[in-house]
Parts: sequence; structure tokens; C-alpha cells
Amino acid sequence: MITCVVIAGLFVFDFFSHVRVPHDPTLRESGFWSAVYISLALAFGGFVWWQWGSTYGGEYFAGFVTEKALSVDNLFVFVIIMTRFMVPRIYQQKVLLLGIVMALVMRAGFIAVGAAAIAAYSWVFYLFGIFLLLTAVKLITESDEPVAHERHREGRIERFARRFLRTTDVYDGDRLLTRIDGRLMVTPLMIVLIVIGFTDVLFALDSIPAIYGLTQEPYLVFTANAFALMGLRQLYFLLGGLLDKLIYLSYGLSLILAFIGVKLVLHALHENTLGFINGGEPVPVPEISTPVSLGVIGGTLVVTTVASLVVSRRRGRRGSTTP
Repeated sequence: MITCVVIAGLFVFDFFSHVRVPHDPTLRESGFWSAVYISLALAFGGFVWWQWGSTYGGEYFAGFVTEKALSVDNLFVFVIIMTRFMVPRIYQQKVLLLGIVMALVMRAGFIAVGAAAIAAYSWVFYLFGIFLLLTAVKLITESDEPVAHERHREGRIERFARRFLRTTDVYDGDRLLTRIDGRLMVTPLMIVLIVIGFTDVLFALDSIPAIYGLTQEPYLVFTANAFALMGLRQLYFLLGGLLDKLIYLSYGLSLILAFIGVKLVLHALHENTLGFINGGEPVPVPEISTPVSLGVIGGTLVVTTVASLVVSRRRGRRGSTTP
């Protein structure tokens, strides 16, 4: 409960100190507060390590790094959504923050359902593992045209929202609701908020099973998600055009999801209760430790990020020298 109050307090602080007055955040502001929220996440991980030991501390850090990496993939979608709806830059902070809060609340529901399912049925790990392996394959196959896939997804959410809400195509500052001829209408900013919130929930279908492959503690799953999402607004403005240079990020994320999928299947085999597998007895297979998981996840992100930036830089040089 105390953790939830602190996290809620940080979001409230973020709103009143940065978002309530519409403005275009500078690179310095975004960089400073991104560093602050990452520092808070690392400090919390240090507290978990000190309070409950290296096992839970390592699980938290592995989960946080994974969720942070997956959240960067969300930023590509946010850029597409903001461009699609032509949201003025000074109003983007508000819709991003509210969308992130909405997504975190809905993710908490997914986390609770996942925890209950794992507690009742150990074979759920098979489903999570297979789902992540399929997601990894899907992520690679869609990496060639991510914009087209995301526009199709956001278009369905937008059509659904407009079908049941009375909308207007005119922005009214940073208002989510406005009155036109005495009628209460939903502004485009509200539609953007709905699209961002529910798009992030679709991403949660990948990230929640992934983090349950690193820790089975719902508290660590929730806090890793919360801290990963908390600085996402600042990261959006900080990275900016750098997102286009992370050309191999999808491949790195697909490798991470596939690795965790295998880890989940091995864990499911180790805890097996399904009668048609080894007569319902546990299968003596090796399990992947948390330090190994953290090393694979961190190494994959470093390699894909460096490779992306190097190749993007070379392509930029070739483009600049082409007559």
C-alpha cells in the first residue's frame, strides 16, 4: 500500500510540476528528469536487494531492464499516434502522462490475473512461454513495416472510440472535453489518450508474461512496470529523432522475448503437473538463473543499440555524400 501511495504521489508531482501548464519541454529538462526517475528506480532496486536479498533484487533489476526496453518500443507507437492526430507539441505531455497512468492501472489488473493463474495452475508457464516465442517471431516479421502495422492497430481503436463517443475534430487547448453549441463533446486529445492507453495495454500482453518469466513475485512485477513507465514521458521527448536510428531494436527485443519464452518453458517442465508430459512428473531440465537472465538481456540491449547507432551513422554519411 505504501508503495502504491508513493508511486501515485510521484505521478501527481509530475503532473503539477511539469504537465499542468502546457509547454514544450527542453532537452535539458527531459534529460534531467529522465535521470531522476531512472535513479529512483535503481534506488528502489537497491532497497529490495538490501531488504530481501540478492535473489529478489536481481529479479527486480532484470524485470525493470526488460520492461524499460519494451517501453522504448512503445515510444515508436507514440510518435506515430502524435503525428497521425497532429497533436501540438505543447499538449503532448498531458496526454502522455494520463495515458501512462491509465495503462499502469490496467496493467495492475493483468498482473493480478497473472498472479492468480500462476498460483492455481503451474501449467500457465507453458502458455506464457509459447506465447512469448510466437510474439518474438511476430515481432521479427513485422519489423520491416512497423509503421503500417501500428497505424492499422491504432485505427481500429480510434474507430471503436468514435463509434461510442460524441467527438469533434477541433482541439480546444489541452482540454479533453469541450462544449460546442451547448453539447458536451470529446476533443481529439481525448481520442489520442484512449488510443495511447489501450495501445499500451496491448503491449502489456507481451510484457507481463515476459516479466513473470523473470520473477513470480507480483509486487516486483508491479513495481518494475511502474518504474519503467514512470519516466516514459520524459524519455519520449529526450530521445526524439534518435528513435529512427534504433533500427535493430525490434530484433533485440524479439531475442529477449524468445529467451524468456524458453526460460518459462524450462521452468514449466521443471514444475510439470500435466499428465501427458512425463506422466505428470517434473522433468529434470536445467533452469536459467536470474544473473544469466540479466546478463543476456543487458548484453542484447547493448549490442543491438550500439549496432543500430553505428549502422545508422554510416548510412547517414553515405546519404550525405550521395549527389
